[in-house]
Amino acid sequence: SEMRLGTWSWGNKLLWGYDEEQDAELQAVFNLAVDRGINLFDTGDSYGTGKLNGQSEKLLGKFMKEYAGSNKGVYPNIGTKFASYPWRLSASSIEKACDESAARLQRPVDIGQMHWSVSNYAPWQEKALWEGLATIYNKGMVKAVGVSNFGPKQLRKVHAYLADQGVPLAVNQVQYSLLSRSVGDEVKEVCDELGVAMIAYSPMGLGLLSGRYQPGGAAPPGLRGVLFKERLEEVAPLLAVMEEVARARGKSVPQVAINWCMCKGTVPIPGARSLTQVKDSLGAMGWRLSIGEVEALEQAARKVPRELVQNIFQTK
Repeated sequence: SEMRLGTWSWGNKLLWGYDEEQDAELQAVFNLAVDRGINLFDTGDSYGTGKLNGQSEKLLGKFMKEYAGSNKGVYPNIGTKFASYPWRLSASSIEKACDESAARLQRPVDIGQMHWSVSNYAPWQEKALWEGLATIYNKGMVKAVGVSNFGPKQLRKVHAYLADQGVPLAVNQVQYSLLSRSVGDEVKEVCDELGVAMIAYSPMGLGLLSGRYQPGGAAPPGLRGVLFKERLEEVAPLLAVMEEVARARGKSVPQVAINWCMCKGTVPIPGARSLTQVKDSLGAMGWRLSIGEVEALEQAARKVPRELVQNIFQTK
């Protein structure tokens, strides 16, 4: 599908205010997405906070089983990411992580990815993790492997290493949106050159581009609220252009944000915690912004004084 669905918020109390009472609605979100053609869900073995570690994978496992039971065994693909924990020091630790994810998902992992590079702070650990990706691919534990938060330089290195082992690198996930372009644009060039698909996470800039929040108005709870209070004023002129494009198109602001990522040749993975959100995100598929609209959006984005801070694990 031209879009995938991200499940970072499923199980995350700290940033997204997850509560187990939301599970019934999350099942409905999952069912609707699969019904409407979403064939890949993105997760990670570290998604879920505190005691809920791995909760996102567990919920996906449960939802898939229930959906397949009443839909002739239909299963979407699952891409999960193995956290580069300091105790994962060998290829076998990635094999173990892959087995544990498969147990939570109640089925094999389709795309196994390294969640972040450790080259910035523990370079001696990096090769073991790459070796782990090669091992799970060569043993047939996954259909494909990928990485996340890899910049151009590190992406070339891991691609060359895996190619030597006869392993194709399928994807690289980076934070990419109208508020986060500079790193993503560089990475996209290298992805295209190497034949790696680029997955755009946080396509709505953590919700800043959702159009739901206005300067001086209510902000979301928790950590995001702090970020929003600081940034909404700066982003307002860009949001005004997004609203204009959305109105002219008969679309919503989030749909414009997601569609812009598609127009740049990436596969966006918006998150969805409610039926309202997933219905809206699904409306980003099946059409494209014009070249003029893309240019107008980028011109407005360039006037925003600063981009969103990149993931701390993003490498060069």
